[in-house]
Amino acid sequence: MLMDHKTSTLTQAPQIHFDLSDEQRQFQELAHEFAEKEIRPVAADYDEREEFPWDVIKKAAGLGLMTYGLPEEYGGTGANALTQCVVTEELAWGCAGITTALGGTGLCATPIAIAGTDAQKKKYLGRFSDTRKLTLGAYAITEPNAGSDVASMKTTARKVHGGYVLNGTKHFITNGGLADVYVIFATLDPSQRADGICAFIVEKEMGVQAGKKERKMGIRASHTAQIHLEDVFVPEENRLGEEGEGFLVAMRTFEHTRPDVAAMAVGVARAAFEYSMEYAQQREQFGKPIARFQAIGFMLADMATEIDAARLLTWRSAWMLDQGYPVNKEASMAKRFAADTAMKVTTDALQVMGGVGYTRDYPVEKWMRDAKIMQIYEGTSQIQRIVISRMLTGW
Repeated sequence: MLMDHKTSTLTQAPQIHFDLSDEQRQFQELAHEFAEKEIRPVAADYDEREEFPWDVIKKAAGLGLMTYGLPEEYGGTGANALTQCVVTEELAWGCAGITTALGGTGLCATPIAIAGTDAQKKKYLGRFSDTRKLTLGAYAITEPNAGSDVASMKTTARKVHGGYVLNGTKHFITNGGLADVYVIFATLDPSQRADGICAFIVEKEMGVQAGKKERKMGIRASHTAQIHLEDVFVPEENRLGEEGEGFLVAMRTFEHTRPDVAAMAVGVARAAFEYSMEYAQQREQFGKPIARFQAIGFMLADMATEIDAARLLTWRSAWMLDQGYPVNKEASMAKRFAADTAMKVTTDALQVMGGVGYTRDYPVEKWMRDAKIMQIYEGTSQIQRIVISRMLTGW
């Protein structure tokens, strides 16, 4: 018997639609114009030189594109998660490396917004939002021997009078060594694993030391490096949440940021698809455009379909986040699918272009290199599958 629509629990949920609001379209247009005029013209150069794009970052910060998602009372615009995903897709369409550099500050600000006290939010979110002086942020959780297994971290926090003393090394840190403010995770007791982890707001001047800068396959415009902590004193007022709540703070942060990473993957995939489709319509072989050959046409059809599906999963997870629903499973689904889609689409786009796509005279090879990181950072595609399967089965 068909379910009576009046008794369906689905009818109790807020309605969803696929139209952006006027405000969201304005954000989208602003981000796309910035990507088109300020990011794309310099993306290849910054990638080639593996140099941090200070000029672009300062311009973006001046427009509020680094911190527009922060609450209005702390200097942001209060843009919701869906709006942030819309903006991130456009920026990543310009360059994923520069977008990652921009996003490092937002990633740092997120746990402060989630778990910070009013005083912490006012002090640090206010600093990030101040367009008169650029303040970079960084999120430091990964270690040489603690990647997917976050609970095995070795960076320690020793309780002392008035605060904590931190010792350890973090690596693969976006904006590491450049940032002015860090959210750093450390453990009171490694044997307690997740239960011993705390989160701290640490200012560079407290003693954060820059370490090795990584030479990466992709997203080369972003600065990724180690940081070292040697007897760094952090006052108790800079602890985020209670002792032992750091792991929960980290996981809640990822729930908020994984839709944004998914949006970045969609932006990269879209850039590669659009470029290869235009090429296929212009490139002729055997007397006609290669887009008219079924082998190529079907590839383009699959690319377009997968990008749309990835965007819809991304928007759903962001929409649920905005409605206050639990979003762990849906955020992981969006991040996993969008990341894998970006890798597949950029690979296929290069294949459509053939030999020229493999050269650095064309941007597709860069997008392919950039896409790979989407399957790795903020939880690998394999970790996302673990999250999804556990949510489905309850184990």
